[in-house]
This record gives sequence, structure tokens and C-alpha cells, in this order.
Amino acid sequence: MTKPVNDPVTSEETYKVNSGIEIMERRRMALEEFDDAKFGWFHIRACIVSGIGFFTDAYDIFAINLVSTMIGYVYWGEQGNKTPHDVDMAIKVSCSVGTVVGQLLFGWLADRLGRKRMYGIELIIMIIGTVGQALAGNGPTVSFWAIITFWRIIVGIGIGGDYPLSSVITSEFATTKRRGAMMAAVFAMQGFGQVAASLVGLIATAAAQNAIHANPQNLDFVWRIVVGLGALPGCIALYYRLTIPETPRYTMDVEQKIEKGLRDAKAFIEYGAAAGDYSDNVAVTRTDSPVITTASWSDFCHFFGQPRNARMLFGTAYSWFALDVAWYGLGLNNSIILQNIGFAGGDDPYTAVFQTCVGNIIINLLGSVPGYWITVFTVDYLGRKTIQIMGFCMLTAFFIILGFGYHAILDYSVPLFIVLYTLTQIFFNFGPNATTFIVPGECYPTRYRSTAHGISAASGKVGAIVAQVGFGLLKDIGGPNAWINHLLQLFAFFMLTGIFSSFLIPETKGKTLEELAGETEPAAPLPAEEDKEYYHH
Repeated sequence: MTKPVNDPVTSEETYKVNSGIEIMERRRMALEEFDDAKFGWFHIRACIVSGIGFFTDAYDIFAINLVSTMIGYVYWGEQGNKTPHDVDMAIKVSCSVGTVVGQLLFGWLADRLGRKRMYGIELIIMIIGTVGQALAGNGPTVSFWAIITFWRIIVGIGIGGDYPLSSVITSEFATTKRRGAMMAAVFAMQGFGQVAASLVGLIATAAAQNAIHANPQNLDFVWRIVVGLGALPGCIALYYRLTIPETPRYTMDVEQKIEKGLRDAKAFIEYGAAAGDYSDNVAVTRTDSPVITTASWSDFCHFFGQPRNARMLFGTAYSWFALDVAWYGLGLNNSIILQNIGFAGGDDPYTAVFQTCVGNIIINLLGSVPGYWITVFTVDYLGRKTIQIMGFCMLTAFFIILGFGYHAILDYSVPLFIVLYTLTQIFFNFGPNATTFIVPGECYPTRYRSTAHGISAASGKVGAIVAQVGFGLLKDIGGPNAWINHLLQLFAFFMLTGIFSSFLIPETKGKTLEELAGETEPAAPLPAEEDKEYYHH
């Protein structure tokens, strides 16, 4: 663009505006090419690096099912070989409490400081917390359960940070056509993490069979092996997380280093990665642009104060809350469900732990893992909103059947109950468990994408805390596990409310992140008088 020189004020400022419009058009074209890029190795690598984090997350979260059973024999052998109710609840809830903190904190930091700066830090926290758990023991001034609860909070903070970061990084690097599948594949690694926790528990228990029979106290080193191995995948992925490039969208939209973002986008398309640091020689600093708006507290309040955006945030947050009430209410108490249907427990410590591991593996392989991958292969065809509403509807129906027919079904056929319970696991994951993770990573503008995802995810973990505390307090009303049927009925109610909140979220299938954020309108030059007035002020 040739700079006009005839008017010392108007021409200079009109040049600045028109130059900004030209840059925005270059940005639009670069992102369009970025969204249409050929699916390649870097996309696969991004999924693997992010997915290993979720593998580790699920491993750490759900291994506590087995650990809780084992430590009952080790530390409370004189109290019926069972972990006391308040200790069991503290150990399970502590991770969710830490997760809420991590989701809110890292969600905000990733928008404030950048995805690249934060990615990997949360994994380091997770690794440290996992090792700390494995080394926890009784001391003269603090008990074992207090120490492991502390480390569970630390692990939870790391796990919480992984949610917004992995979601946003994957969505901002993905192609529009395959964005849903890429994000679902990252999240699907949770299923493998759950299976791995039970499989490691099974192998470790079988290897120590004679030692456990000789002395149940030998379960002490078994549970430490199960927990400690959870740090291994994180260590493998750490280098790749620390060296992942910043997303061009964050560079352009938040840092407002337009030229650097354009060149990084071009390098990504041509070479599969951001190739080097470039000088920030072109930066848009005008904060009232209709395309790029600078993040601030006042802008945050204005953006989410708009009815459409407020409804959307409520929809993504409450849907996740409703889902996690049932998901974690069952997931962290699978061993109780399995025991209640005669699929876990035993007369001796070895049999009790071994059968719990086998039961969890069967349930996850039959239900959770297939459900995740059905979503991976269908989410970009059926749509996120369709899958979420369908999943909530199916879960409502299954929980009504299981809740109100609990005793009748068990009396009639235990295998039938297992089939119905497995189907709930399928429709959790071919349903809202996957889509509540995907949608918040797509539907918000770059400057608040991670923060809003963190808020939505934290809402889910509040639901998890409600479920874990409620499950623990209510399940034994009227006798051991006597209230399970009523809890399943309550889960049906929350699934029903999730159906209605799902109508508040947008359908993100096939749309670019800029379309979803309402940033597709081209910037228009201001009239000379308005432009002059703007710059004079």
C-alpha cells in the first residue's frame, strides 16, 4: 500500500486504518489456508502429545479405585480391612478439588501468558504429585491418609491444567474438517488410561500373589507400583510439550504480532511446525477493531454479558456439571457397583483386589473405550450437539431403568444388569463426556477460549465433588450399599437436565473458529472524519 501524503492528519491516519484492514485480510486468508491444510504428521503428533496427558490423567484419577481397596488391607487391617468412609472420601475428592483449581488457574494463564509457556508445566506438577503419592507413608506428626490427600490435590492441579491447554492447543492447530475427530481422539486416551490402571493393578497383584497370601501387608508395595507407574507416560511426553510451538492464532489475536503469526502459519502449512522466531515488525495495536479485540476485564464482562454468550457459557458449564455428577459418581465407585452385583470382592485380599481389577477392565473394554472411539469417527459427521443431546437422552433412559428396576433386574439376571450398565458407559463417551470437552475448545474467541474452557471444565469437577460426597454419604442409608438404586435415579434426573442445557450450546461442526467466535465480518475503513476523531481522542 502506498502511503498518502497530501493531508498531514487525515491521510496519515486513514493510511493506518487501511493498512490495518489489509493486515486483517492477510490474517483471514492465512487462517483459511491453515484451516484447509492437508492432514499431516504434525496433526497426529499434536494428538499424541496431548493424548498422553489425558491417558495419564485418567490413569491417576481412576487408579484410586484399586488403591483404596488395597490400602484398606495395609493400614486398616484391624478395622475390617476396609478404608474408613471419611478417609476414602477425602482421598477421592481431593483430586477433584485440585482439578478445579488447576482448570481455572491454567485456563486463565494460557490466555494471559500463552499456550506454549504453560504447556508442560501442568505435566511437571502431575509427575511430581504422582511420585509424591507413591512415596507417602505414616509419620509421627502426620498420618498416611493426610499425606496422600495432599499429593492428590497436587496431582489434581496438574490434571486440571491439562484440560483447557490440551483442548485449546488441539483445536487451534486442527483443520476445520477434522477438528472434532482430533479433539475427540485426544480425549479418548482417557479410556486407555482407565484400562491401563486396572491392567497394571492386575499384573502387579498377580505377580505378588504368593506374597499377598503370606501377608496382606505386602499389598503396600503393590499399590505404590500401580500409582508410581502413572508418572511414566508423562515423563515421555514432557519434552514434546515443552517444545511445542505457540499457536498462530494466539500469536495474532492475543499477542497481536500479526506478521509473526502469518509467517508461523505459513511455516506450519509448508513444514508442519512453526519455524523460528520472527521479528514483530507488524502489530495491530488498535483495540476497537471489529476483528481483533484486546482481552481485558471490562471486555470479558462485556463479552459474556451479552445474552447469547452468557447462554453459551451456561450451556457448556452446566452440561459438564450434570454429566460429571453421574460420570464420577459411578467411575470412582465402580468397585462398589461391581461388588454389589457379585463381580468383585472375595474371601481373601488377593481375590478381592484381583477381581476388582478384572471387573474394571471388562467394563471399560466393553463400554468406555468403544464409546470414545465411536465419537472420534462420527463427531465430524453427526455433529457435537446432536451427539450430546442423544447421549443425555440415552443416559436418562438407562438410569431410569437401572434405578427403578435395580432390585428386579438383579434378581432376574445379573448379566442383564451388566449389559445395561455397560451401555451407560458407551453412551457416556459416545455422548456428553466427549462433547462437553470438545465444544468449549471451539466456540469462544481466542482471547477467552482457554479461560472459558477452564470455567466449563471446573463446573464439571464441582459436579464430580458433589457426586463423590453425595455418593459416599447416601449409598449406605438403610444398610451397606442399600441406597444405590436411589442414587441411580438421581443420576437420571441430572441427565435429564443435561438435555435442556445442551440446547444452549452451538453446533460447531464444519465451522472455523473465527466463524464460531463471530470474527468473520471484514473490517471496513472508517470515514475520514470519524477516523480523525478517533485518533485525536
